[in-house]
Amino acid sequence: MSEAMEVDIADLPGVGPATKAKLESGGISTILDLAAATTNELVDNLNLTEETAHNLVFEAQKLLKDRGYLEKDLVSAQELFTRRAKMLRCTTFSKNLDGLLAGGIETQSVTEFYGEFGSGKTQICHNECVAAQLPVEQGGLGGNALYIDTESTFRPERIAQIAKGHGMEVESVLSNIHVAKIYNSSHLELIVRAMGGLIQQNHIKLVIVDSIISLHRAEFLGRGTLSERQQKLNAIMHRLKRVAEIFNIAVIITNQVQASPDTFFGDPTKAAGGNIIGHASTYRIYLRKAGQERKAIMIDSPMHPYGDTNFVVTEGGITDPAEGGGSKKSANTTSSAASSARSASKSSPKTQKASEESEEATTSS
Repeated sequence: MSEAMEVDIADLPGVGPATKAKLESGGISTILDLAAATTNELVDNLNLTEETAHNLVFEAQKLLKDRGYLEKDLVSAQELFTRRAKMLRCTTFSKNLDGLLAGGIETQSVTEFYGEFGSGKTQICHNECVAAQLPVEQGGLGGNALYIDTESTFRPERIAQIAKGHGMEVESVLSNIHVAKIYNSSHLELIVRAMGGLIQQNHIKLVIVDSIISLHRAEFLGRGTLSERQQKLNAIMHRLKRVAEIFNIAVIITNQVQASPDTFFGDPTKAAGGNIIGHASTYRIYLRKAGQERKAIMIDSPMHPYGDTNFVVTEGGITDPAEGGGSKKSANTTSSAASSARSASKSSPKTQKASEESEEATTSS
């Protein structure tokens, strides 16, 4: 990426001093920032014409494609296969969970973990902040982490415990985690828009948003604001996907849950945020309590087999249950729990809309 960063944004066709100044005022200072932006974003925030905004984004993406940083518009499946073979995956320190994820948290993707309170979402986020700093040869990403905290749940003491548990230097690990404490939904949108610069300046290889929807649920109340809320969430999710692809980083989001009003049998729990978040997430994993253990269920994935597995949260982070602890299932075997959870997550369109409209009145965590 260093070669792309060295290209001055003013070298793009149609970018003069005035346009460059306007882009920089909106937090877009590099080719990578511009390639990750959307036409509507430039029109709304920088008062550019739609044609100008479209051309700027197109030229930035074209440059990255020509230099091999982005996939070309038309490639063979063999080329994609070869490229994906070089993709990094970040370990979770749990063989069971790594098996479910086919090796760990994948770069160039958005991995969503959802579940009720106490199901292990934030614990996994803290765990991955440490794991990402391991060298690639040891299952890490060889970089730093950006933790976007919307629920005030980040605890450096927990990071210290996990780092000690894996024999890592605590002070170094803490120094390599950059925390952005978010106060409202507008602040979250601003941080996500400015993420490109943060990633480049701090060698970020993992971005965590914990959680993606909490502030929007609190601020956009009632059916009258549902459409606006979903549009804002849609913009955030697609920005995260583009950033993951362009910067070759891993993105983890956590999501809250709600009770599905049409489920009379099985697990009524479903992810909040409706189809907007469901469609934008590359991988979706449902977490739930299983006694002293936690169960992870693969709900949606373009490549992983449906299945579930168990893990435990210890002082040293995420790990596998002890032998004979009740986690004998293969992560590649579809269980009744996984089937039930997927059924709850795939309601009919009519039911889905009704569920979204009544979300603020349903049980959440």
